[in-house]
Amino acid sequence: MANLTSVKISLKLPFIGGVEGTWEPDERERNASWEMYVELVTRISVTELKPGEGLLREALSSIYSLFSTTREILRQYGPSVAQPKGDGKLSFGYLAVTILNVALRPVLAKWHPLLLDYESTKEPSLSPVNHESTWDRSGELRQALNDVRSVLIEFADYLAQVANVPSLIISEFHEK
Repeated sequence: MANLTSVKISLKLPFIGGVEGTWEPDERERNASWEMYVELVTRISVTELKPGEGLLREALSSIYSLFSTTREILRQYGPSVAQPKGDGKLSFGYLAVTILNVALRPVLAKWHPLLLDYESTKEPSLSPVNHESTWDRSGELRQALNDVRSVLIEFADYLAQVANVPSLIISEFHEK
């Protein structure tokens, strides 16, 4: 497969409507895209957390860890991955930071404290799984996680294109 010289981006994002434009990645951005892609496809972030599966706390923590991972990738590849190239208006840096600040941060800012408050009411005899299952807001949080998941899958698909790899996301809901 030949490296793409440009990718048309049309990401739907909450609050701002979305990001559209052309991304003309260079070799550093392709490598950064691969690293970010690996992080995304190996987390719960692109896998549906079905009712009765997993822990909500673990899912939030996994999403939260994307902040430090993204910072590390941005530092490793340097300022060039934040500079648009050619006629394109987008860059790896711009897209990665937009995902963090627009798609992930609002969800974490709302749900981390709410879940923490609920967790503080856990009786010592209850397991975390049983305690979470009785939370009246667990369905809402699972929906918020699924909403974020759809954005992250879309972002991951663009990263895969730039990294020149086939999709590694395995899900009955993922069609690429």
